[in-house]
Amino acid sequence: MVAGLAFLATAVATLFAEATFKRWRQGRRPHEGAWTVALALFALASAALATGASTGWDRGVFRVFYLLGAVLNVPWLALGTVYLLAGERVGRRVRAVLVFASGLAVGVMLTAPVSGDVAGSATIPVGKDVFGVFPRALAGVGSGLGALVVFGGAVWSAVRFARAARGRAAAPRAGPPPGRMAAANVLIALGTLILSGGGTLQGVLGHDEAFTLSLATGIAVIYGGFLVAARPAAAESPETPEGGRFDHTGRSRGRGTTPIPSSN
Repeated sequence: MVAGLAFLATAVATLFAEATFKRWRQGRRPHEGAWTVALALFALASAALATGASTGWDRGVFRVFYLLGAVLNVPWLALGTVYLLAGERVGRRVRAVLVFASGLAVGVMLTAPVSGDVAGSATIPVGKDVFGVFPRALAGVGSGLGALVVFGGAVWSAVRFARAARGRAAAPRAGPPPGRMAAANVLIALGTLILSGGGTLQGVLGHDEAFTLSLATGIAVIYGGFLVAARPAAAESPETPEGGRFDHTGRSRGRGTTPIPSSN
């Protein structure tokens, strides 16, 4: 069951990454590039999880799984939210810090001593039983802070669109109905909570099935939010007088861009 769910998470993340990559190629928008990197990391981490669950874990597979899934994935996802909420100037600065931190994390994870008997294990190893303080601190800070940014951005956007749908505020931009965008951001926030809760559940209870189910469910819920936000409607007219369209912040992003939520 664990291997099957991991393969499912890999498939969903791959489809998701393909969708964001196509959108990035169309407009070269930096937030979509950040999301593509994050989703590619998620897909590779899920593939490592599937490999370990199906053929048995070893130190190399677990290093890949921990580095891509626990340390790097969520911060790159959060970078997309930073670009949308804080603008490209702030986003570029955060990206520079993240690139440095990613390189540091790769070096740490390649050289970190591994304790315990990982080779041949049929269950998912737990980070606290395998790595020392520094690798676990990187995972805790990166995933915790990143999840907070993604969740907070999604909730903030959901509230804005919900207020616009009730007529209590102006719509943040032209495009899909505010009610639909609010629902999309609620799905993104919910998916982020599910993904974050999975790691806690696995670390405390050690249930591999529940942990892997949370990964597959969380990424599917976030992907659902993306599809809800990106779905075109014939009755909508999102074009600006100049022929461009808007993202969730109200800024024009040029012709051919469909609206998207504040996180992927």
